[in-house]
Amino acid sequence: MKTAVVLALAIFSQAVGNVFLTRGMKTVSAIVATHPDASGPVAQVLDGASEAVQQPDIWIGTLLLVAFFVLSSAALSWADVSFVMPATAAGYVLNVAAARFFLHEDVRPLRWLGAVIITFGVIFVSRSDLRTTPVDGLPAHERSGGHPA
Repeated sequence: MKTAVVLALAIFSQAVGNVFLTRGMKTVSAIVATHPDASGPVAQVLDGASEAVQQPDIWIGTLLLVAFFVLSSAALSWADVSFVMPATAAGYVLNVAAARFFLHEDVRPLRWLGAVIITFGVIFVSRSDLRTTPVDGLPAHERSGGHPA
């Protein structure tokens, strides 16, 4: 149960974080495009970086993506990577939906089909047994995360 809750929170934070980060970066791109004084690629990158650190959407997106990393790392500490990583693929489906509905991107039918196929894959993985494979060479108390008696 805890794995499902943590993965759901991770997937949600990843999708929402991507929306905020995309919105913020598009704002930065629009601002930098209006600065004709930034000549050369280095000046443009520095101008963009200066604008990026001032965008709240970028900070929110980054914090949500850090939360995704922490939550998925936690899930990996007690479940097999062969379960956790395919399960987090549900985030791809949420990203497509969020791109369409929050960022107003034109999502073509082939992308929706891809999202549906990923959804079926996530369903298949979620119905499999959740196991944690012991790490060879570690004492039993370290494999389970406990402390020696």
